[in-house]
Amino acid sequence: MIKIFLALLVCFQASWAFLTVENDYTKEVRILRSLDISDSFLKDPLFISMNSNLEKYRTKHFLKVLQDGHTFIPVLRNMLAKAKIPKAFLYLAMVESSFSAKAKSRTKAVGLWQFMPRTAKIMGLKINRYIDQRRDPIKSTKVAIKYLKFLHKRFGKWYLAALAYNCGEGKLSRVIKKLGTDNLSVLINNKKKYLPRESRLYLRKIIMMANLSNNEDFISENKMEHLMNRGNTFFLKPVKVNGGVSLASIAQSAHLSPSELKEYNPQLRYYFTPPFNKKYTIYLPYSKYSLFKNNFKQKNSNKKFYVYNVKKGDSLYLIGKRFGVSYKIIRDFNHLKSNLLSLNKRLIIPSTRPAYIKYIIKRGDTLSFISKKFRVKIKKIMEANNMKNSFLRPGVKIVIPN
Repeated sequence: MIKIFLALLVCFQASWAFLTVENDYTKEVRILRSLDISDSFLKDPLFISMNSNLEKYRTKHFLKVLQDGHTFIPVLRNMLAKAKIPKAFLYLAMVESSFSAKAKSRTKAVGLWQFMPRTAKIMGLKINRYIDQRRDPIKSTKVAIKYLKFLHKRFGKWYLAALAYNCGEGKLSRVIKKLGTDNLSVLINNKKKYLPRESRLYLRKIIMMANLSNNEDFISENKMEHLMNRGNTFFLKPVKVNGGVSLASIAQSAHLSPSELKEYNPQLRYYFTPPFNKKYTIYLPYSKYSLFKNNFKQKNSNKKFYVYNVKKGDSLYLIGKRFGVSYKIIRDFNHLKSNLLSLNKRLIIPSTRPAYIKYIIKRGDTLSFISKKFRVKIKKIMEANNMKNSFLRPGVKIVIPN
């Protein structure tokens, strides 16, 4: 009887092992097909060797990245799903930035999706003194989705869109034209090196991360269900506030600390919203929205904050006079040990006065003269007044930015 029981147990274990392997294989194939990749990629030698090192990724990288990036994972997953982008592209962001909106590469790529400054501006993301929208979790993801869809339309396959995202569409086009094929195994051949090493490993890393996240045993063993299955309460809620408002006043109304609120809004360079915007959208956790709505009073947030670059001839007294605030307040607010200022030092100015001067053009004025008078570059004056040329009409009011 015991022998029969043991035999049945062995058969059951073997069958269960087969079913588990079969289940894992099915999931892996589903991921590949979502990226338009042939099932044969599972036999790719380098992919197999990387899979053999999964323990290293599990313990030293994957779990830590998921834990650190839990703030934005539900947001990204939801936006990709709504846009009908393959789920595996969530792990493109993981490979690019480890889900850190603060990530910055040696080549000056920034944010969750690692956009270069030129690409970001072409795609409509703003980068200025007060904000860097490459770090905006929602706006940068919208741009990433738009760009991935464009790449998919151009190259016809999702795996080519991923490769183009990494090495550049021009580079990938030239390689495909030279080889006369877009076959994945040819493009990422490790011996021929048609693409840079980073690009040859790129898809392999994305697929490996996607496979790990789909491994139910791995997820449950490491108690990650709460990270992978977060619901709507962990999404971000956009809310509009006045420009130049301190994050401290917003955070207090939502029962958050200013640093916590800043974590949800990494696009802000400082602890206040851009002062030249009449309204600015920030993000709150859904769970805090009711508190914010009930407690935050826009009219009690009249004091604005500006950033001022110290110019030649400036003093704390003159800067204070310009902004209508005591030089002592500026000194204390910026933790200055004395009244001495260094050229180009950035100061935070708390003020109710706009950070610009109104000027009426006089006969004989030129942009060069006005630029020297107020120590402001001609380009900044033209941008602030939407000027298409240097022609000035006497009697017209213009603004001089700081």
